[in-house]
Amino acid sequence: MNPKILFVFALLLNLVSNSFQNPNPKTPKSTSSQAHVELINHGLPAGLLPATTVLGYAVNRTSGDFTVKLGGACKITLPPDNYVATYSDTITGKIVKGKIAELEGIRVRAFFKWWSITGIRSSGDDIVFEVGMVTAKYPSKNFDDSPACEGQHSSS
Repeated sequence: MNPKILFVFALLLNLVSNSFQNPNPKTPKSTSSQAHVELINHGLPAGLLPATTVLGYAVNRTSGDFTVKLGGACKITLPPDNYVATYSDTITGKIVKGKIAELEGIRVRAFFKWWSITGIRSSGDDIVFEVGMVTAKYPSKNFDDSPACEGQHSSS
């Protein structure tokens, strides 16, 4: 099987397996940070960020450049095949309505290699994840609630 197809399948398992559904996706939970609310305000689900302490969030309203400071690096192990996704303690990118570009700080481990998620965009009822030239599409409702972190990680 083509390694790119396998990678997309692994990414699908990573992202969908770790998501939870919120009965009202437009209303963030009371424990949501301003960064989670900002995602919703830009037409993206809050569950794209983990349910962890957000120490700081800044966005340049003109350029869309943003920085999210988490309370620490976050690891998420996804069943059934134990794929690992990681969030760095600092996530940066450029956010505009329905899209995050130039994303840094979120990676997924598949086929013995770490792959950076470089962009995320909304497409109708779906979310499209970009990993270089490869994309994977999932129902956005799968990302209404934030996944829980398992702890610190190392991506080396």
